[in-house]
Amino acid sequence: MTTAVSATPTPEAIFDMLFAFQRTAALKAAIDVEIFTAIDEGAATAGEIAARCAASERGTRILCDYLTISGLLSKTGRRYALTPVSASFLSKKSPAYLGTTCEFLTLPDVTRNFEDLTGTVRRGSVAPAGNTVAGHEQAHWVTFARAMTPMMMPAAIAIADLMDIGGAGSAKILDIAAGHGVFGIVLAQRNPRAEVVAVDWPGVLSVATENARKMGVADRHRTISGDAFTVDYGTGYDIALVTNFLHHYDVPTCTTLLAKVAKALKPGGRAVILEFVPNEDRVSPPMAAGFSLTMLAGTPAGDAYTLAQLQQMAADAGFTGKVSAHALPTPETVVVAVK
Repeated sequence: MTTAVSATPTPEAIFDMLFAFQRTAALKAAIDVEIFTAIDEGAATAGEIAARCAASERGTRILCDYLTISGLLSKTGRRYALTPVSASFLSKKSPAYLGTTCEFLTLPDVTRNFEDLTGTVRRGSVAPAGNTVAGHEQAHWVTFARAMTPMMMPAAIAIADLMDIGGAGSAKILDIAAGHGVFGIVLAQRNPRAEVVAVDWPGVLSVATENARKMGVADRHRTISGDAFTVDYGTGYDIALVTNFLHHYDVPTCTTLLAKVAKALKPGGRAVILEFVPNEDRVSPPMAAGFSLTMLAGTPAGDAYTLAQLQQMAADAGFTGKVSAHALPTPETVVVAVK
């Protein structure tokens, strides 16, 4: 008879978490000095990369070695190369470049709340000074609107495909907490008879207006500035976009917002909700489930909501039609509620 021998536990996972801040700092530094773009342009050795990036050779070598350890570079002899991931998303030569997201995700307004996560866990809520959804215009959301546009574009395209907006005829679209505006703008690009009304704070809307102009739909894109919970949306909308917004608030507040959206929609109109949606176990998939911690650290009562919770919110808000979920080629899920 043989007895299975259990693997001896190691503290590797513990130290991996304790040192995780170094990975963030390393990636930010690499984006700041344009390490990945330099390599994509042909620089390969530490000396060549350093010269291109106006950095020290020692600093460049150590950083590139760390990025190799982290899986974002490969190394053969003294020469570094991009991996498929860094070539796709971290070189400025790539149309899918995501380096701008670092500008928002590493903002002090975002990261400082994790410095007192212990206190937040004890309170069950962020300290008032760290509230990222304070009910008035905050500068970090303007940064978000500018920095996160590339990250949101694949989801915007996927939503346009899902809505089959090109063949919808005339369409009136409400874009709640529009931010960069690309969700409504892409719908308008697909349908020359679509008109978009974007709701957000004035500073943020200036970014959406700029993007509408750049993307050729400015003549069909107008704005309503102010608090999404109190401004008058008007009525008669075919589609209401509620993207990356509900997770900032508790269930009753989300339900109140969705009830207001329902009143603005035509009968048969659709609310398009984009969210990180964890499974019922609330620990999978990792990115969607882990987003709850981001909301704990930065909001008074926000969370990542399961599909069952979102369906219940929609029902309680007056959506009597089908509520369906649609996976995207991104970590988020689209939930469509029919009035």
